[in-house]
Amino acid sequence: MSSEVSALTVKVGEHHLWHIFGITLNGDTISATLIAGAIILLLGFLLRRSMSVEKPGKLQLFFEGVVDYVQKQVEDTMGVKTAPFVVPLAMTLFLFILIANWIAIIPSPGDPEYLIPPASDVNLTYALALFVIVVMHVTGVRKRGFRGYYHHLLTPSPFMLPINIIEEIAKPLTLALRLFGNIFSGVIMVSLIALFPAYILWAPNILWKSFDAVIGLIQAFIFALLTIIYFGSVRPAEEGAH
Repeated sequence: MSSEVSALTVKVGEHHLWHIFGITLNGDTISATLIAGAIILLLGFLLRRSMSVEKPGKLQLFFEGVVDYVQKQVEDTMGVKTAPFVVPLAMTLFLFILIANWIAIIPSPGDPEYLIPPASDVNLTYALALFVIVVMHVTGVRKRGFRGYYHHLLTPSPFMLPINIIEEIAKPLTLALRLFGNIFSGVIMVSLIALFPAYILWAPNILWKSFDAVIGLIQAFIFALLTIIYFGSVRPAEEGAH
């Protein structure tokens, strides 16, 4: 009976709600998202202020390493000249999701905690995935024309049209739910670990937070990499023939 009562104290999927002009918003998701965005802006300003060709700092070397890797992936997938903005887009998504995921490492007050990773809210992951897919389609039509870009829906046969359409619809869903599922499972684990007695709570909490940080890094990398791969479909036909 005591285990059943304890299980009832696990709070997963609950949010601190804001009620503004009759609209209900998930306040913890918005707060964590704004904090992650502010951290990225702060890092950008610090990088701009301390940039040096002769003596680059650790922050500059980190950013340069990420940019070089992302640029190589974009070049191999679609060619940087096809859509140069994909490099800063993928890098920004990677850094934002990474920092947003790592926010969960910081203890915060409240029951449930106020600073949850915002990707554990499916609303955010759907918004990110929808943004990526919409920009991909718009770029594809601009680069290849409406008929040239959507011709792949009829390949290898016009009979494949329904299946190809389902595949296109599934792209934002899988992109969003993959990130959401992995991060949300971490929130569940934190809620379960909170049921440990207070005198041993610190040990499993530290172990899981360390593991969760690695998961957050991997999921940010996968989301950015899939973004680059999806944008590979906008490569002009003459480039794809090489």
